[in-house]
Amino acid sequence: MSAINLSSPLPKVILMGRPNVGKSTLFNRLIRSKRAITHDRPGVTRDRMEGMVRSGDEASFILVDTGGVTMDGHESAVEGPRGLRGFEEDILRQAKEAVSEGAVICLVVDGRDGLTPFDEHLAVHLRRAGKPVLVVVNKVDGMEREDMMLAEFHALGFPLLAVSAEHGHNIRGLEEEIRALLPARAAEDGGWEAEEDAAGKDGLPDEGEEAELPDGGPLRLCLLGRPNAGKSSLVNAFLGRERMIVSDEAGTTRDSVDVPLERKGKTYIFVDTAGVRRRSRITDTVERFSVNSSLKSTTKAHVTMLVIDATGGLTAQDKRLVELLDERKTPFLIVLNKMDLVPVKARAALKRQFAEELSFCSHVPVMPASARKGEGLAALLTMAERIHEECAVRVPTGRLNRAMDEVLAKHQAPVVRRVRPKFFYLTQAESRPPTFVFFVNDADRVAESYARYLEKSLRKLFGIEHAPMRVHLRSSHGRKGEKKEGPSAKGLS
Repeated sequence: MSAINLSSPLPKVILMGRPNVGKSTLFNRLIRSKRAITHDRPGVTRDRMEGMVRSGDEASFILVDTGGVTMDGHESAVEGPRGLRGFEEDILRQAKEAVSEGAVICLVVDGRDGLTPFDEHLAVHLRRAGKPVLVVVNKVDGMEREDMMLAEFHALGFPLLAVSAEHGHNIRGLEEEIRALLPARAAEDGGWEAEEDAAGKDGLPDEGEEAELPDGGPLRLCLLGRPNAGKSSLVNAFLGRERMIVSDEAGTTRDSVDVPLERKGKTYIFVDTAGVRRRSRITDTVERFSVNSSLKSTTKAHVTMLVIDATGGLTAQDKRLVELLDERKTPFLIVLNKMDLVPVKARAALKRQFAEELSFCSHVPVMPASARKGEGLAALLTMAERIHEECAVRVPTGRLNRAMDEVLAKHQAPVVRRVRPKFFYLTQAESRPPTFVFFVNDADRVAESYARYLEKSLRKLFGIEHAPMRVHLRSSHGRKGEKKEGPSAKGLS
């Protein structure tokens, strides 16, 4: 999938329709990435998702996938929601917001089911929006069936196009039809700027196959955590509006949703994810897909915010997530959300408790916040920017040599098996995260405690306070350039 800026002024194309007509499958097919969770069960999509569609040098647009609209009674499709249950009212609200922002509306219908009364009333509602509408008749698997399956949809009075999102039939034709309906605004500038998609064998790359994040552009921030920790509430608090559906019911968010924010001249993209429970408690296939998508999202963000419910303390699942991010060397910070619900006198003790329990990754900052009251939000963004900058630290060779001499002079390596390890030189292998390699005569003789001392010292000398860091110990037969070095023997990860 391309690195996209969803806050750019591109025209938006909205996918709308009742549940289970194939909107999310069509969304994935058009953006050439398996981003939206698809399932035979109706109502899987709740929050609206956005993605880039681009074909060669042609004008691009933002595609918006919305949840399946369900209304109680035919007239409510025209007049508004009545008797809506659960998330239906929230999904309808999000769909209406999407329509108000869209340049073109694609009404997706199911060709196998034929024209339903609800499709007719939804078409009436969209006609009132006064925007170009294209009826996309999905689940039409071949040209030989088009005339028969499209016949009754002509009654809606909109242009029709038959496609099969699942099998890719007529997807290129759909892109061309949509571009023809878009306002002509990008031709003079040579098209919208975006990077090409990296398509897989079926044209739909897996989420984990994305290209390396670019250094420029918006800062991508992934919100990860257990169900009901307040991730969606935090996104809404940052935006100052109800962009994400929020509910006391666990598992409200299912897809990983990108939400752009511009603040004080800077652009951020928040990646709101589904709550992550213990694998042993997951029996539902949709939730399994959601959790996998959440964990993959941490690899596609510059910094991850691990959101923890401060009122419940550090749970075993919270600690597992901390250990996972620390082991993977993911740049992250911990957000203690719902601090407004913690008594003022108990907050200092709570912070000390978290610091003690997270001593194994003491470099990770623990930040108090309240999504409900909007407290601590600016500090979270400042810290995320700082971590991102620290990840890019590159240390000159001369400074590396001086640093090694200073570290060794201050505290020599302890004797192991009657021999003191001898250090030859230090190099920086890479950044993001900063990775340093010590060449020694025998890496196996360097104690774990001394390896931790080396990391702590380098952090202090190079100003890498909160970013993840790798320190490797590699056996070598002499100083750089003298003899061929031996194999890698040990690393602190």
